[in-house]
Amino acid sequence: MDKQEFKKKIEKTAEIFKALGHPARLCIVCKLLCKDCNVTELQDCLDLPQSTVSQHLAALKTKGIIKGKRAGVEVIYSVVNEDVKKIIKILLNLEENQQVLNSIDEIIKEQIEEY
Repeated sequence: MDKQEFKKKIEKTAEIFKALGHPARLCIVCKLLCKDCNVTELQDCLDLPQSTVSQHLAALKTKGIIKGKRAGVEVIYSVVNEDVKKIIKILLNLEENQQVLNSIDEIIKEQIEEY
């Protein structure tokens, strides 16, 4: 990898971290790591207006972190960026903490309320 390619990779990585830097978007990614969801499921989990959740989803899609797949009238979202999956699992210790995974909805609501 030459200097120019490395610089582009650094810039792209910084953009991904910026997208993950908002608590609601980080919570969305955590929820989607546990289960693919539609916007209504995410809205109920986050206790945010649908329009706000959709804006966060659009930001994550733009950065290539998530992808939406149409299923009839709804869109099911999932995390597609493998690096993001690894980073979040490591930083939040998700693989070793099954209890966190089992109670992710409650944890997300608490974090959003505090924010």
